[in-house]
Amino acid sequence: MKRSMIALLILIIAIAMMGCTKKTTNDGINSNLGDTQITIPPSSDAMVTPQLTSSAAQENHEGEMKSFLTGLWVPVEIGNRRPIAFQFNNFKVVSNQSGISQADIVYECMVEGGITRLLGIGENYTGDRIGSTRSARHYFVSIADEYDAIYIHFGKTKYATSKMNKLGIDHLDGSGSGGAIFYRDKNIKAPHNAFASAESIWKAIDKAGFEKQHADGYESHFTFYEQDTDLVNGNVANKVALKYSGYTAPYFEYNDKDKLYYRFQFGAPHKDTVTDAQLSFKNVIVQFVKEWNIDKNGYQTMDLEDATGRGYYITNGKVNLITWKKDESLRWMRYYNEAGEELTINPGKTFIEVFPQDRLDDVTVK
Repeated sequence: MKRSMIALLILIIAIAMMGCTKKTTNDGINSNLGDTQITIPPSSDAMVTPQLTSSAAQENHEGEMKSFLTGLWVPVEIGNRRPIAFQFNNFKVVSNQSGISQADIVYECMVEGGITRLLGIGENYTGDRIGSTRSARHYFVSIADEYDAIYIHFGKTKYATSKMNKLGIDHLDGSGSGGAIFYRDKNIKAPHNAFASAESIWKAIDKAGFEKQHADGYESHFTFYEQDTDLVNGNVANKVALKYSGYTAPYFEYNDKDKLYYRFQFGAPHKDTVTDAQLSFKNVIVQFVKEWNIDKNGYQTMDLEDATGRGYYITNGKVNLITWKKDESLRWMRYYNEAGEELTINPGKTFIEVFPQDRLDDVTVK
């Protein structure tokens, strides 16, 4: 009889303990699924609160995969495709580029004379008007190589030629063997009037014999959350402004309705001329780099070969401090949160501003 009473008491205690058990998420955050209360460890400044979904809401993604560039579902034939890294002109006369809204990731870097150029990395460019394009710079070559991308440009500096030879990157140059890719728009003054079509790009890639698919085992440049995720801590980031120069001072404004950052430059919304839609991004990363003039012509260079640095990760109206590390010889580049863990970002498009680290006062986030 006593044994039966003891066994019954043990069973009652076990059931009570099961009701109090908390589930630990993949991010190390303890969540009580009953009342959605979150317990955050003391060192969690860069951690996030995952949003919970019911298994009944899961969709059928047969024939699809998560994009290496956005973390969103795409057809397998697109997701495994090597992306195009297109060198967009950003001179004021063509500041609303054509086809740039198709880029999944956009980089902005300084070039000579206080102007910037944009590198649009996309896995599914379409249409007959992409551009205009300009000449390559060696740091854009290095960035394109991080993504196993095929680099499209029109001309190049001697420093870019050296970097291409060193890295062995697949590229097509409008001033050389890739000239058939481009056509001139006579309504725009040269050299700002070279455009390409997606069809001509892929025909040139076929002719060059470049591999069009990622190799087996290719790893994504980024780690993505499964769903949209807010930063727990960090300062408010409703506007992000960068003063590259008096000529180029882009900024982003946050829209809390769709939770995207809309880009402006030259005092107006930055649009895609083809669609007339303003460019918008889920993630904005500011990557501070050591940058300096490489010669008397004002060509820029930056420490991106075997280097580390700091930056900002901005999403959903908040900003966190991050660090970054790159080993160019391994085609490897990663970002990290303040806890030293690899940064996880929200699914969607990303804009990366590469900015001189000695000019922090020229970047404002508020």
